[in-house]
Amino acid sequence: MSPHQIETDKARTGANKRIVIACSAFVVSMVGVSYAAVPLYQMFCQVTGYGGTTQRVEQMSEIILDRKVKVRFDANVAAGLPWAFKPVEREVELRIGETIEIAYTAENTSDQSTFGQATFNVTPMSVGAYFNKIQCFCFTETELKPGETMNMPVVFFVDPAIVDDVDAKDVTTITLSYTFFPHASEKPVAAVAEPVQDNNTL
Repeated sequence: MSPHQIETDKARTGANKRIVIACSAFVVSMVGVSYAAVPLYQMFCQVTGYGGTTQRVEQMSEIILDRKVKVRFDANVAAGLPWAFKPVEREVELRIGETIEIAYTAENTSDQSTFGQATFNVTPMSVGAYFNKIQCFCFTETELKPGETMNMPVVFFVDPAIVDDVDAKDVTTITLSYTFFPHASEKPVAAVAEPVQDNNTL
């Protein structure tokens, strides 16, 4: 084999290795992106209100406008969760910027402890960025014991900045909707079984 051919083979081998490394890096990066996609999407929705996702805040609004808005409450339970879930009031009227507390109730109609997690959104979707929750049962997993009924408060206000949004400023009625889904709670690690002693002796 001539020196030229040897150099050509070496160059081809080096190029192939670079291609393999590049492809491997691409696959690894795509896997990482796929795992990050869900939390990144959730973060995007929380920040922008996309899809009617409401906002979580720590304090009340300091501005209360004279303009009022109606808020209706919707309740749903997904298949597999034996709960009766409903709002205490079907709708309220409040001033924009006013903080109020409403409540839902949930009853476990089964004879076993069950766990649920609520998803939520508001319609029209353009209002999502201005519907601010201070307290909500949807932030955590909920456990109901057999036959237990729980009162579930929600504390919220509509951000006065809504009146400056061309897509949301004319909204007069908002619907806050929750859907409870079954949630598999973490189970305690089973105790390691002790080895069975063999009493038979030789």
